[in-house]
Amino acid sequence: MTEFEGKTFSEGTVEYTIHEHLAVLDRYEGREVPWAKELNIVSWNGGEPKIDIRDWSESHERMSRGITLTEEQAEKMTMALVQRYRARAEHNLNKPDRDSFER
Repeated sequence: MTEFEGKTFSEGTVEYTIHEHLAVLDRYEGREVPWAKELNIVSWNGGEPKIDIRDWSESHERMSRGITLTEEQAEKMTMALVQRYRARAEHNLNKPDRDSFER
């Protein structure tokens, strides 16, 4: 558990609770204050918790625009990505290795 999980924040008229931190997808270290693109479970303004992808400041008191998905939407997205990467892997396995040809 991270220090911000379960904590409720307020930014202007928006209130949010980060229920679960799932992953850091990318970090932006070149800034004065580091930010990170994260995958979290967040509820907004007291609503149901949803899968959330967005950039967060290190303190999690500031965030960028992002995307929220219901569990059903996240499952559909996951299945689509699995199919995409499985097809890509199969394509690469069937591609002849350039160095395997006799000269």
